[in-house]
Amino acid sequence: MVKGKLLRLTAIALIIILMCPCLAGCSGNGDDPASAVSGRTVTIEVNTMYAGDEYGDIFFDAVAKWESETGYKVHTVSNTSDEAYKKRILMDFQTGAEPDVLFYFNGVDSNSLVANKRVISLDEIRSVYPEYASNMKESMMKASNYDGRIYAVPVNGYWEALFVNAKALNELGLELPDSDMNWDGFLDLCAKIKAKGKIPIAASLSEIPHYWFEYCIYNHQTPDNHELVPEFVVDNTAQAWIAGINDIKYMYECGYFPDNTLYVSDEVSKSMFLNGDAIFLLEGSWYASTINERSDSDNFAVTYVPGTDTRKTTDIIGGLSTGYFITKKAWEDEEKREAAVRFVEYMTADERVSKFAMISATALKNGVEYTGEASSFYKSALDMAEGATGCSEAVQDRLPAYCRAPVFENMQGLMQGSSDITDAVREVIRRKKQNN
Repeated sequence: MVKGKLLRLTAIALIIILMCPCLAGCSGNGDDPASAVSGRTVTIEVNTMYAGDEYGDIFFDAVAKWESETGYKVHTVSNTSDEAYKKRILMDFQTGAEPDVLFYFNGVDSNSLVANKRVISLDEIRSVYPEYASNMKESMMKASNYDGRIYAVPVNGYWEALFVNAKALNELGLELPDSDMNWDGFLDLCAKIKAKGKIPIAASLSEIPHYWFEYCIYNHQTPDNHELVPEFVVDNTAQAWIAGINDIKYMYECGYFPDNTLYVSDEVSKSMFLNGDAIFLLEGSWYASTINERSDSDNFAVTYVPGTDTRKTTDIIGGLSTGYFITKKAWEDEEKREAAVRFVEYMTADERVSKFAMISATALKNGVEYTGEASSFYKSALDMAEGATGCSEAVQDRLPAYCRAPVFENMQGLMQGSSDITDAVREVIRRKKQNN
């Protein structure tokens, strides 16, 4: 009897031993995805620019939650984004010490990574993971300057748009510009505002000419070519610059800017806008918090700068200049590939991007999910950013101050006619070539 029981226990023990590998494999495909391939925890290295950044807490909180939910581990290296950081990143790639996931700049700064095939394009990632970055607008994601393909999934950026003293405009019996208004309609609206005794546009062309410079030349371009710097005064880019500056001159001559726009400070011109003496102010998303903190913030709104047949009204100046790259190093590692893809998907999901973005520009198809109690002013900014159809960074950022000076530091002469606009653009081109 004892001998029979012993045999049965031995058989049961043998069955359990044989089942153990199967049980281990099954657990890897269920509660612990990080163990699916090898049975060990997969750790990916992620390099970001969130050191000391206001978004650092949001980022590290999200990392902790992702680790808890997936079983994967993340080793983060975060640095302040400066020129030394950029050099260090490039050196890491040259020495084979690159991370698995990199939060970094698009465009010129990452061109060498693209050229040397050290990062993976969205096309290649989607050949294996078709839904990768499917929550993003393709038109808002920045392609590499090197080969025209998209490599980084963006989070948040900035925008430049038309701030409106809606209360002052309504008191004139006039309606807020919307996505359907074109440039001619905007000029007509400015004429009506002026006729009613108000200043249409608050601006200091002496101190801050670049906002109107950007949008007026953008009106003769598209999101695909606005960032180009002219090479010759006869090329299409230079002609767009000349036409755009002439448009500013036309507005100046019509009296749509303050009478002292060529001398007044930016601070004083903003005061004109805030107190209702002027109706419009062209500014960046960073100025939104200044208005939102006011007790009368609901008297203001954000809308698009009306466009032309070339630039759609809903094509904005903005920047999504940083994003998440997956490196070749991670992509070619069977275990890390899955972890890297899932990490980027998690960090660029609507919920996470919304926390980073607030009211700044994003590429989210569904727009930002604002969880706070938004004022009507903030809601208008959110609607504007969500409805953007195209995005181009400011071209002035591609030129050092010395090269921009013939236009930016000479607005008085250009507006009053003592300096020739074509000659000014020609001088910008000459200085750019000299600077190179």
